[in-house]
Order: sequence, then structure tokens, then C-alpha cells
Amino acid sequence: MTALVFLGSLLGLIALGLPIAFALMFAGVALMLLTGQFDAQIVVQNAVAGADNFVLMAVPFFILAGEFMNAGGLSRRIVDMASAFVGHLRGGLGYVAICAGILLASLSGSAVADTAALAAILVPMMRQAGYDPARACGLMAASGIIAPVIPPSIGFLIFGVVANVSITRLFLAGIVPGVLMGLFLTVAWWFVARRQKVALTPRVSWGQRLRLLGQGGWALMLPVIIIGGLRFGIFTPTESAVVAAAYALFVGLVVYRELSWRKVYECLLSTAQTTSVVLLLAALAMVASYMITITDISGQVGGWLTALSDHPLVLVAAMMVVVFFAGMVLDFIPIVLIFTPVFMPIIQAADIDPVYFGVIFIMNCSIGMITPPVGVVLNVVSSVGKVSMAQATRGIGPFLLALLALLIALILFPELVTVPAQWWR
Repeated sequence: MTALVFLGSLLGLIALGLPIAFALMFAGVALMLLTGQFDAQIVVQNAVAGADNFVLMAVPFFILAGEFMNAGGLSRRIVDMASAFVGHLRGGLGYVAICAGILLASLSGSAVADTAALAAILVPMMRQAGYDPARACGLMAASGIIAPVIPPSIGFLIFGVVANVSITRLFLAGIVPGVLMGLFLTVAWWFVARRQKVALTPRVSWGQRLRLLGQGGWALMLPVIIIGGLRFGIFTPTESAVVAAAYALFVGLVVYRELSWRKVYECLLSTAQTTSVVLLLAALAMVASYMITITDISGQVGGWLTALSDHPLVLVAAMMVVVFFAGMVLDFIPIVLIFTPVFMPIIQAADIDPVYFGVIFIMNCSIGMITPPVGVVLNVVSSVGKVSMAQATRGIGPFLLALLALLIALILFPELVTVPAQWWR
């Protein structure tokens, strides 16, 4: 009964147009009223506790790092460097998007920021070369959602906080699955590009490649610093976010000299706006999380899944189906905040590796960002790429199927996540 009241009130309030953060809080209040435990002080205390978490300090700094990279020229140089090496192939600009998507993912961790950067640079080039704009935008969106899987990942940060799972282990475990996303997209693009008659880009000389590689080397050093620092215990995930922001600021101001103080102010303002949304969600979601624990909703859901408890693979698959459909109507962070406290007790009871589950869970949440009708990344690429939402939805088809195929492979073969994760220990 309590699970139905929570879900019904949450979806009903969202359908009425209430912001998701407040819908989560009022869904928690609905459970309080149902159980006769309403206390405004408890609501405030949990909301404050939700935002009062040291690890969440990493969120604004990673967002700020992404802003500095886009404004300071790091993102553009990554694209130029990828274009120099694979741009001359048939469908080369598509491969550039995928390579740049992986590299940008290792810099910012924000799917929206990466997609906007890729679409702004590459979609006009692909349109001019004769590519189908819908397919080009679909590829940009699919490449952009690699960001929440490859470290540094804001999704892993929030999941780690809510699920009490090591964020460093999540970061390191996400590297190989993130690269596999790029590989599956490459295969999908190879099939798509065969049918398109486009102008081929001239091959770039090795001298020019080395020059661009040297220019982009400053950007490439950032993921090395972050992953190396985490791997060898030099700094924590929160400290790595500060290092990333400071490094991106230094490179943009001193090395590339494209980051003016006016742009720095604009980056700080944009970061503050985005962070306020994320932290408000985290704060008010704690009210719902508290009542989910008090009313034992996770136990009720676990009761529904009892028949699957002896079959971990089927249990994980069932959860991923729920998350996939939730991704059609909810944004990334709300899915993480709503389902993590419900699923984690069941995952622990079934003796499933929480790091493995966290990786495929976050990947599935990322896929939700390109599934209509909500699809926030689809909306971004539609706006930046100047195509209709219907065209962007059509263009995403083959790439969405490729990512779903990878998700199924990771469910069937957990070793694809767990074995590579051992390499980094």
C-alpha cells in the first residue's frame, strides 16, 4: 500500500507539472501523512542532511571544470585532434564524434555539456559534408551520454553517496564499460555511414597530426591526472574535482589563453545555476529516501521480487527494465535518487556486487537521457543542432539499439565489468 501511495503521489505531482525535487519531497510527506508520522521538523532535518554531504562538493567542481573546458578551448582541441586521426575515413566525422565523446567524457562527466560541445562543433560540419542531420544529431547525443559512465562522473558521485558505495571503485570500474559504449557506437555508425554519400575529408599529414596532438596534450593530461591520482590514493574523488577545475582554469587562461575573466564569471554563474538544481534534488530526495526506509518500501518491492532472488541475473535484468522505462519519463538524477535506496537493499540481499550494479545502473540512467519523450540530451542536441525533436528521435534509433545491446551484454556477462575493475586495484 505504501509503495503505491508513494509512486502514485510522485507520478501524479510530476504529471501536474510540479518540479521533480518538490514532487519527491511531497511524496515523502504523503507517506508521513499515511503513517501518521508527519513532522515538519523531520522534513527540514532530512532536507538539510541531504545537501550536507562533503562528497557532494565534487559536483559543482566537476561541473565548473566542464564549463572551463568548453569556454577555454579544451573541448575544441579534443575534436580537432580526433578529426586529424580519423576524419579522413568514410563517415570520418562520425568517428570523430565518438572519439571526441570518449575523450570529453574523461574530462567533464556531464552528458549535457559534452553533447552541446560536440553538436555545436560537428553538426554544422557534418551537414555541410552531406550527412543526414538527424543521424548526425543522433550520434552526437549517443556519444554525449558516455560522460556519466567514464570518470569523472557526477552520476557515480550521487549513486555512491546514496548507496554508500566507494566512489573511487565506481570511477575505476566505469572506464572499460565507457570505452565499450564507444566501440558499440562505432560499429553502429559503420553500418549507418555505408548508406550515406558524403564528401570525404582530406587526409591530414603526420606533421599536422603531431602538432594538433601537442596542442591537445594539455587537455589529454587531465584524465591521466584524475585517474592516476585516484588509483594511487593521491587525492579523493572530491579533491580530484577541485584539481580538474583548477587545471582547466589554468590551461584556459595561461596556456590556450581563450578564457577571459568575463568568461570565467559566466562559467561560475552557469555552474551555480546547474549546481543549485542538482543539490536541491539531492536535498529534497532525502525526505523521500528517509520515508522509503521508515515504511520499508524496499522490503515490499523485495517481496514482489522474491521469486527472482535465487536468480541474480534475472533480478538485475528486471530492475534494468524498470529503470529503462523510468528513463522515458524522468531525468537522470531523479532516477538515481528515487531507485537507488529502493534497489540497494535487494541487491545486497542477493549478494550482487554493488559496484557492478552501480555501473550498469548509471549506464541505463544515461540511456534514459536519449529516450523520448523526455530525453534531456535529445532536447539539447535538437536545439544546438537545429533539428526538430522528431528528427532527433528518428536519428537516435540505431545508436540506442547499439547501447541497449551493450547493456544486455553487461547483464549477461558481469565479468565485462568486474574483471577489468580488478586491474585498477
